Parts: sequence; C-alpha cells; structure tokens
Amino acid sequence: MKALIIVDLQNDFCPGGALPVKEGNEIVKTINDLMNDFDLVVATQDWHPKDHLSFASNHGKNVGEIIQLDGLSQILWPDHCVQNTTGAEFVQNLQIDKICKVFQKGTDKNIDSYSGFFDNRHFNTTGLDSYLKEKNVDELFITGLATDYCVKFTALDAIGLGLKANLIIDACKGVELNVGDIDKAVQEMRSKGINIISSDDVLYKTR
Repeated sequence: MKALIIVDLQNDFCPGGALPVKEGNEIVKTINDLMNDFDLVVATQDWHPKDHLSFASNHGKNVGEIIQLDGLSQILWPDHCVQNTTGAEFVQNLQIDKICKVFQKGTDKNIDSYSGFFDNRHFNTTGLDSYLKEKNVDELFITGLATDYCVKFTALDAIGLGLKANLIIDACKGVELNVGDIDKAVQEMRSKGINIISSDDVLYKTR
C-alpha cells in the first residue's frame, strides 16, 4: 500500500511564523491535490514543550549557536511549535479532514526530533512505523517542511525501516541556513535510494 506523509506543515514554519521557511505556505495547494490520490494520508506535527532544550531562549544563547544536547550537536532554534499554540497548528487551508492520523514529535524537552519516526538518538518512536506496518504500507510519498531537516530525516528513516521512499520535490520547501543546504540534502537522499520525483509523477497515478 502507498501512503502520503505531510511533514510539519505548521504555522510557525510558514511566513509570519517563528521559524519561517521561505514560501513554505506555497506548497499547500499541491499537497491538497496529492491527498486526493491516496487512501492513506498521515502527518507529523512538531509539538514542543515551552522549556524544550532546542530553544535558544532556554539557554540564554543566540539562535543558530550549536551546543551539545544529550551527546548530540544541537542547533539552537527560536521558540517554535509550542504545544497548544497557534504556531503549532497546521497551516491554514491545509485539508486536515483528509489526514487519517497525526504523529507528534519533539515532545521530550531533552532531545529534538527531526524525523517523523524517531527522536534524534533513535531511542524513542513516535508510533509512525508501527502504524504504517498495521496498514500494510510499503511505499511512502513524502512532502512538507523542511527539505533539509525534518523531511530529509523522515525520508532517511523510512529507507532504514525498509520502506520504499519517494520525495515529492515540489511539495517540499527547505530552510537553507547555509547556501547549498537543500541541494546537499537532496543529493544525500538520492544517494541513499530515495526517489526524487515531482507531483506530476504522482497525481492521478497512485491508485
């Protein structure tokens, strides 16, 4: 079975949000169109407690600084996607009624969670893998934000879990903290066996 996943398409990651991805809201229409072609649609949602240790404000440091957090290098971000805030809600106009299940991540204040499957140390699972297995999903089509972070790590974990993974490139947008980050992420995904496709390759063809 094929499934569509929408990664972190939330207000704080779109223009006007706390951690905006340039033109992040412009992929909503494409994703809405894609949802019509899948029987199973799931989404991930960054869902941080306000004292999350990936927030620069909780260390008295500047956004963009790098610290060691639970043994891993951690980029410090502005406060974003705090639980039960408007910033954590899915972006307006996303057809959330077509989403079968939402998997929240980043809920442990001590560790970040870029992937939709695991925290950054792969100690804890969001439950996404088990759910996809229950639904007999063997192929995942990945969309959302951001190409060079949460989308990339979700795709890499999908491959690692034995799923066939497809990145729908025009249904994603990236952060690009450094010039070339998006291209590097796409190259890394391709090198790991992830198919890089466009929405035209999928629309009306998945059933």
